[in-house]
Amino acid sequence: MPKKIIFFTGAGMSAESGIKTFRDADGLWEGHDVMKVASIQGWHADPELVLDFYNQRRRQLLESFPNKAHIDIANLQDRFNIQIITQNVDDLHERAGNKQVIHLHGELLKSRSVHNHFKTYTCKTDIRLGDTNESGHQLRPHIVWFGEEVPMMELAIQSAIDADICVIIGSSLQVYPAAGFVAYLPSYMPIYYIDPKPALTPELARFKSLKILPKKATDGLKELLTEPLFN
Repeated sequence: MPKKIIFFTGAGMSAESGIKTFRDADGLWEGHDVMKVASIQGWHADPELVLDFYNQRRRQLLESFPNKAHIDIANLQDRFNIQIITQNVDDLHERAGNKQVIHLHGELLKSRSVHNHFKTYTCKTDIRLGDTNESGHQLRPHIVWFGEEVPMMELAIQSAIDADICVIIGSSLQVYPAAGFVAYLPSYMPIYYIDPKPALTPELARFKSLKILPKKATDGLKELLTEPLFN
């Protein structure tokens, strides 16, 4: 049976594809206060602003492409059981050919109604106020905002606890509860952390075989793939 490798990916995974992050910009994302455009409170206060913000992000995503790191992970599927758990809302892992992807924070190319968190719709165009589903309910991005539960968290934990290796790429490990999933992994599990500005959290510090690669995603993954465990 092939080894199971969990890849936990954050914004730094897609940064080299041109998808912008906000963690280094004083809480601003494309000039917006994150809490005004990425929280349930922001949605209730100004839904038109929130829709416009995600319409712009969706257009940007549709013009972006997977980078070499996305593709390198996909190529590992021939030899390993690869499970991706991502904080990202883009579809770049899937477009690179990755088959098993859990999106903790939702998916930008899907929508759902304000009254049903479970039924989703393919969405590759703008969402406007007044756009509704078949029940007449306003559509919104299928995104988990600050202040909302992370419905895929339990599935992610269950998928991770029986893995052989965990690789974290491009996550600040500061956004909870998603980043807390590493607390459920056994401390003896080999764990690798690729990030230009790695954060040694208490959850990470307990791992006996933690290896940190302070590099961007493509460079760090290239080095990682020379490790004996991946060959």
